[in-house]
Amino acid sequence: MSRRLADSRRRLRGMVRKEWLQIWRDPSSIAIAFVLPVILLFLFGYGVSLDAKDIRLGLVVEQMDSDSRNFAESFGRSDYFMPRYFSDIREAEQALTERRLDGIVWLRHDFSQRLLQPSPAAIAVRVNGVDANEARITAGYIQGVWFGWLEKYAREHGRELDTPVQLQQRVWFNSAVISRHYLVPGLIAIIMTLIGSLLTSMVIAREWERGTMEAMMATPLRIPEVLAGKLIPYFVLGMAGMLFTVVLAKGLFAVPLRGSFGALLLSGALFMLVALAMGLLISIIAKNQFVAGQIAIIVTFLPAFILSGFIFDIGSMPAPIQLITHLVPARYFVAILQTLFLAGDIWPVILPNLGAMALMLLVFMMIIRRKAHKRIA
Repeated sequence: MSRRLADSRRRLRGMVRKEWLQIWRDPSSIAIAFVLPVILLFLFGYGVSLDAKDIRLGLVVEQMDSDSRNFAESFGRSDYFMPRYFSDIREAEQALTERRLDGIVWLRHDFSQRLLQPSPAAIAVRVNGVDANEARITAGYIQGVWFGWLEKYAREHGRELDTPVQLQQRVWFNSAVISRHYLVPGLIAIIMTLIGSLLTSMVIAREWERGTMEAMMATPLRIPEVLAGKLIPYFVLGMAGMLFTVVLAKGLFAVPLRGSFGALLLSGALFMLVALAMGLLISIIAKNQFVAGQIAIIVTFLPAFILSGFIFDIGSMPAPIQLITHLVPARYFVAILQTLFLAGDIWPVILPNLGAMALMLLVFMMIIRRKAHKRIA
């Protein structure tokens, strides 16, 4: 028994060494693990933002007095607006139509008389609704400036602002409401999906294309040893790429990591195994490297990008699509990453998602074992 185990270990070491040599001779594997994360982090970290900043706001002030001037200047003191003054509403509407403005705040000539009156409204707001998300954010920012200024105005004049509800807002976990802190952790899952699936989606297909699979089948190697020998080097390479990505996320984008590094390492290792298993299964089914790479992008990357909750909220999707998201491994890892980075070690969130990924890994490995037996043995 010990002799058989020693032989198995020796064969496994030889298989792992062969794969490491293949990796070092093929720079594309190193590029996928270390260069691709940098490119994606720069593209998404700097190019994609759900924050509305530098909003081009038109201020139409029909009669400039102390009150209207003070209120209009409050937009200039905000970090979100780039105000531009107009004397006529038609001119501002034309600028809004031509996409030179994102919104309009209209102060009529009787602005001061309408202040603190229940009706009619003291200001009129018009927002470009082509981008619905930005329109909602713009309207919310304008409303925040308006109520903040109105409350200050009432206090300075010794009056009480007549509002039915006093709203005190408190944002947990991402108090600055910076979308980058939400996007970058999810981006780590997308990067690991690409690294894992692309690295392994072509390893078996490459053996078939180069004609080395027949020689491998003539060796004493068993199927589990072949699979383990293929996975171990790419697992190490993928985990190194993940750690490199985490360092960039913290150092480059100042994303906080409030959870433990051990929980991050455990969940990352489990997800990397799932991603590698998906890529290996694709590689076994497709005997052509180009086809395997295309399948990997369509089957793993696109669902991870669209259906994982990385950018698009799963709760806002139709019910059938929400059911489909349960088949996307990145969904569970994105939830874990966002929890670890922004909230901490919240185990009621982490453990169920770890369990789902472990189950998916088991299913993939069972399918791989069956397919590999049919194709290789």
